[in-house]
Amino acid sequence: MEVASRGQALAPYHADSKRDWGRAQTIRGGSRLALHWLLARPQSPSRFSLLLLLPLLLPPGPAGHTAAQRCPLSCVCDNSRRHVTCRHQNLTEVPDTIPELTQRLDLQGNMLKVIPPGAFQALPHLTHLDLRHCQVELVAEGAFRGLGRLLLLNLASNRLTALPQEALDGLGSLQRLELEENLLEELRPGTFGPLGALATLNLAHNALVYLPAMAFQGLLRARWLQLSHNALSVLAPEALVGLPALRRLSLHHNELQALPGPTLSQARGLVRLELGHNPLTYAGEEDALVLPGLRELRLDHGALQALGPRAFAHCPRLRTLDLRGNQLDVLPPLQGLGQLHLLRLQGNPLWCGCQALPLFGWLARVRVHVEGTCRGPRRLRGEALDALWPSAPRCLGNGAEEEEELAAARRRAPTRAPQEDEWAARPCPRVCTCASESAHSSCEGRGLHAVPSGFPNNTQLLDLRRNHFLLVPRAAFPGLGHLVSLYLQHCHITELEAGALAGLGRLVYLYLSDNQLSGLSAAALEGAPHLGYLYLERNHFLQVPGAALRALPSLVSLHLQDNAVERLAPGDLAGAQVLRWLYLSGNRITQVSPGALGSARELEKLYLDGNQLSGVPTGALAGLPALVELQLSGNPLRTLHDGAFRPVARSVQFLFLNSSSLEQVSPGAFAGLGPSLRSLHLQGNQLQALPALPTLTRLELLDLSGNPFRCDCQLLPLHRWLTGLNLRVGATCVAPASARGQRVKAAVAVFEGCPGWAARKAKRTPVARSGVRRAPAKGRRRAVYKVGSGARGLGGAKR
Repeated sequence: MEVASRGQALAPYHADSKRDWGRAQTIRGGSRLALHWLLARPQSPSRFSLLLLLPLLLPPGPAGHTAAQRCPLSCVCDNSRRHVTCRHQNLTEVPDTIPELTQRLDLQGNMLKVIPPGAFQALPHLTHLDLRHCQVELVAEGAFRGLGRLLLLNLASNRLTALPQEALDGLGSLQRLELEENLLEELRPGTFGPLGALATLNLAHNALVYLPAMAFQGLLRARWLQLSHNALSVLAPEALVGLPALRRLSLHHNELQALPGPTLSQARGLVRLELGHNPLTYAGEEDALVLPGLRELRLDHGALQALGPRAFAHCPRLRTLDLRGNQLDVLPPLQGLGQLHLLRLQGNPLWCGCQALPLFGWLARVRVHVEGTCRGPRRLRGEALDALWPSAPRCLGNGAEEEEELAAARRRAPTRAPQEDEWAARPCPRVCTCASESAHSSCEGRGLHAVPSGFPNNTQLLDLRRNHFLLVPRAAFPGLGHLVSLYLQHCHITELEAGALAGLGRLVYLYLSDNQLSGLSAAALEGAPHLGYLYLERNHFLQVPGAALRALPSLVSLHLQDNAVERLAPGDLAGAQVLRWLYLSGNRITQVSPGALGSARELEKLYLDGNQLSGVPTGALAGLPALVELQLSGNPLRTLHDGAFRPVARSVQFLFLNSSSLEQVSPGAFAGLGPSLRSLHLQGNQLQALPALPTLTRLELLDLSGNPFRCDCQLLPLHRWLTGLNLRVGATCVAPASARGQRVKAAVAVFEGCPGWAARKAKRTPVARSGVRRAPAKGRRRAVYKVGSGARGLGGAKR
């Protein structure tokens, strides 16, 4: 009886104490406020208990009290998750009042410029640091010392031209380093030495032209190295030494003229190698690609004109070989590929006549799945390879006639690599250098006022950057019929005369960026029918040079970023029948007329970001059935109307609408995109509300950060939808004050009073059955959050 009465007497005490503990935890960020609140309460058992517990509630010592209550005025601090966000606040230095226990710090979009030594020493618990778009030009030696727990460092989209030797000291636990979209021109051996735990290094979209020996020394655990979208033309033989765990290497979109087999073979553990979009013309056994564990090799969209039969004989486990978009007309049986499963040959001018019989015989023996169609002879044009080879055991038709037809169709490079003795007696202009081993001639930065002549006839890459030509005259490149890449950037060029490219029948890459061109005629580009990549960034174009495009039937990629184009009109792309990528970022485009893009039916990427569009050009998107990526960020769109993307709803997978001054999104704005859309970028807008988007069932990435969401009953549908998404979206409440800084999906308290909340909760809560014990709700929520948080970390890398 005494025990019972004692329990009854203590029951109110326990209940009161539990409530007070919860309230004290809520205001734990301010130690003085917590102490004042406890002392001001009337006498009660709970007051005594919480005073005893106060040392546990608050950090120890005077410094700890200060650290617990501080948060920079320009930031949002989520103490429960130890996250601090200070995005787009024009900060010029790292705030010195960030809570010491912070684990994730987001500073993207500020103006830091210089990261000084020990900039983050007061934050030893950091695991994720985001410094994207901060105009960083210099990372001082020792800038990150003290961050021994950091797992991810994102320095993408800054202005770094170099990394000092000890810039990354102290990052022994770092697992991912993002350096893409900077201005890095060189890598110094030893720079990455302190990063022994690094798994992913992203150096894509920089200005690297050369990889020195031991460039990545110390990266013993690195599994993925991204070097795509640089200007790499030379790799030192020992550039990849010291990468025993490397499994994936991305070198696509560079300037490699020959397969750097000895260098690549240093990374013997490679499973996937991406070498597409390089001007490679030939690959053979002499290139010595020895990768015993390689499973996938991508050599797509290059300039390959021939392959040796043993080109990949030392890659015995190769299962996928991607040769799409090259200039292969005849392919020999490939030896040593006993495990090959998929051979991709689409976009090659394949000849399926008598010369293809050895290939068909090999395909029949090894049972490889092959993708591609025949370009000739006429009787087989358009036929699928996989339909032909099982039933083509003998030569059909007149072999002599086919030989003549093939000879007439060939306008490409020789079917073998140039031999050393062919270069021995070749000339070279006095002020230039001509390298026989790479078929590469260069006169870069020699102060020339006229295009020189006298290069070796088999030159495949000619570098004339940073001279002072003003004018490129008619027939400026005599005798260079094998030229594949021509560099004319930074040459002050104002005009290409008619016939300037005469005789360049094998030219694939033409770089005219950073000149003073305001127009191009069709006559200026005649003579280069196989030109696939045209770079015209940072010139003075007021409109798309539509007439010139008619002379380029093979054009795949057109770069017109940072010009002064004001509109896209019908007919501007009339000659771009096979165009796949159109880059118009950073112009002054206010209008894209319906029909302006209709000729480019194979368009896959359309970049219109950084222009002056006041609305989505819905009408112009009609007739683009292959469009996969659409960039509209940085335009003053303000509103998205119903059906804005309906013409491309079945194809678009990546949609960028960030920093577009969006204030309103109609409920049907993304109608039809559900089955295809994989990533949606809406960060950095002015959205206070957003409708739920439950039809977007394939989303892998959704970014809503940097919007001033007002968490009231109007936002309840979005809250419910986000709660069911297994993604981290970055949406936070700005209002009301009670919810400021909270995640929209977690701000349950502000939505509980909304009409329909109780009914929805009751509907979703199943009736308890006797004998069945349900898992605690808290545990279930934690499991969902855990999966979502792992889907994409702070500042996730582009893949």
